[in-house]
Amino acid sequence: MKQKLLLLSLFAAATFTASAQETPKADPPLVISGSVDTYYKYDFSGYRNPANNSSNIGTSFASDQNSVSIGMIDLGLKKKVGKAAFVGELSFGPRGQAQSIPDAGSNGQSFHIQNLYVSYDLTDKFTVTGGYMATFVGYEVISPVGNFNYSTSYLFTNGPFQNAGLKGTYAFSDKVSLMAGIFNDSWNNYTSTKDVSTFGAQLFVSPVTGWTAYLNLVSGSTSGTEVDLTTAYQITSAFKLGLNAADFNAPNSNGGFQGVALYPQIAASSVVSFGLRGEYFKYKDGGPSVKAFTLTSNIKAGPLTVIPEVRLDHANTESFVNKDLMGKKSASQFVLAAVYAF
Repeated sequence: MKQKLLLLSLFAAATFTASAQETPKADPPLVISGSVDTYYKYDFSGYRNPANNSSNIGTSFASDQNSVSIGMIDLGLKKKVGKAAFVGELSFGPRGQAQSIPDAGSNGQSFHIQNLYVSYDLTDKFTVTGGYMATFVGYEVISPVGNFNYSTSYLFTNGPFQNAGLKGTYAFSDKVSLMAGIFNDSWNNYTSTKDVSTFGAQLFVSPVTGWTAYLNLVSGSTSGTEVDLTTAYQITSAFKLGLNAADFNAPNSNGGFQGVALYPQIAASSVVSFGLRGEYFKYKDGGPSVKAFTLTSNIKAGPLTVIPEVRLDHANTESFVNKDLMGKKSASQFVLAAVYAF
């Protein structure tokens, strides 16, 4: 009996010692992601702005005329341990240059903070986030990985890129959530000009599988007021339809804009897909209006996407010029881009 008790005691002691010596559960790893992109563009009018080598169509990015040029290298870091998380994203190059911080040692190039924020899950349904965040408004984003088209829309160029502030998001279910927050008084700055006085909100709904819709509002006395609808529906495995519509009233009744863009996309195979962006955009208070049509293909080779694109813009006034600086109502361009995502 004593031998049995001794053996049982030794077994229990060995089990406890082995358990105590187990390696503690490791934190989830740091997630690193990003992209690199380059492009060639040709404006069929032959026009090149001598000040900055840009061509006719004045939307964001891909502006260099008849040049093999760079977009940016985008580096993102994120990590979540328990209920706390952070996201940091930094870009280098012309595509991320808006509101940039110059670096004298990089031949006139720049870096830009795209995202820098922390978040905490107060409950399994309610999350609080604070810092400098990519805007919740609009269909297109700065990173080329997030867009089908390489060139961007007028709605994207004229809307906010980032909002700095504090927001809370409550998920009623996986089909409905509501975000509301307070943000700096001006867009695209991680410091305010006067105060934190811009209100923002987003209602997310997913009525059926494959269909998402976001109703967005951002409003402030300094920033102005924009109402934006962004929706996309994966109708079949091969066909997707997106829509972006927005109305913006500038502060102090200084005009604004309104517009709508439609994004039909079809996959010809697992490697090749085609998309058309049709956009109508108008500046308020008598400003010009533009109809823009962009035909784009995405050709995938693993993490690399080759993007050939043809774009035609037509305005109701002579908003463009030819190589002899004569006014014209239309402009067209060809872009061949390559985007590598990691």
